[in-house]
Amino acid sequence: MFKLLHPVLRIDRREVEFARRGFACRHADLRDRFEYVGGIFLKGYHLALEQDDPHRCADQLDQIENEHRGFAYEGAAMAFALLDGITPRRKWKLFQQFVEGPGHKHIYMAYIGAGWACARLPWLRRRIESVITTLHPVLFPLIIDGYGFHEGFFHWRTPLRRKVERLSEHARHAFYQGLGRSLWFIHGADGREIQHTILSFAPQFRGDGWSGAGLACAYAGGPGRNEMEELLCAAECYWPALAQGAAFAAKARQFAGNPAAHTEIACNVLCGMSAASASALCDETLLDVSHMHPSPYQHWRELLQKRLSCQAVPVNRVAHVS
Repeated sequence: MFKLLHPVLRIDRREVEFARRGFACRHADLRDRFEYVGGIFLKGYHLALEQDDPHRCADQLDQIENEHRGFAYEGAAMAFALLDGITPRRKWKLFQQFVEGPGHKHIYMAYIGAGWACARLPWLRRRIESVITTLHPVLFPLIIDGYGFHEGFFHWRTPLRRKVERLSEHARHAFYQGLGRSLWFIHGADGREIQHTILSFAPQFRGDGWSGAGLACAYAGGPGRNEMEELLCAAECYWPALAQGAAFAAKARQFAGNPAAHTEIACNVLCGMSAASASALCDETLLDVSHMHPSPYQHWRELLQKRLSCQAVPVNRVAHVS
């Protein structure tokens, strides 16, 4: 059955190219990097479609270079969630086999990938909050983050008001974090352009946008230290949210065992600490998360931002505000 659907479900490589999306980027090498990771995502997606088996798929995903492997697992998770979503009564069967088995160490990226699947299936998108609550008790809002990223990346010129009107307040925070991640690509890592767009968000969601931008900066990388410092300055009073996003990226890479030099630099610049320290701070604050909170994931983000704001302020941030 699934093989008959492959031609319909395939995504053309051009869909992640800047020219097709209409994205701006000041530097050709940065554009090439972002298009490359988009291609890795699609490679994982198509491998999962072709294999239709989490374990066989993971064997091939693990052949991809370690630094970029998380993007491939994200794409594969999208495919498995999509196959579940178009099959009556599957209820996340393939996706759960994937994240509880060979994809577990990439669980953060996998949940984001599932959000892409929900974005592409109207019957899941319309009731996204109700269909994901049976998943990981803390991480399931990452699916809504993935939904937000998808809508920003593919529909960034379209008003998003109708996309969020069905979501609860807590779900909207996750959606806008995903939307903020997409801005890293849409604006080619330009801090001032990202700032300009986030200022168009309702005030209560601007921190979420900066959190997403920090996560994308630290996980996907791209620019050098100078551009990261510009991003930090552009965040202004939202820098703890930006730092929280970077810390989450460090945690995702630490858990997956795929460290990257740009993640280390980003944590140094945005968090004022090493990637290892940022990841450890994620673990420490997770222990204090209340599962009685309406959104444990949102509570985790709040606790982490509070702890980061009490840490040593990044040096260039001091220079900016003094």
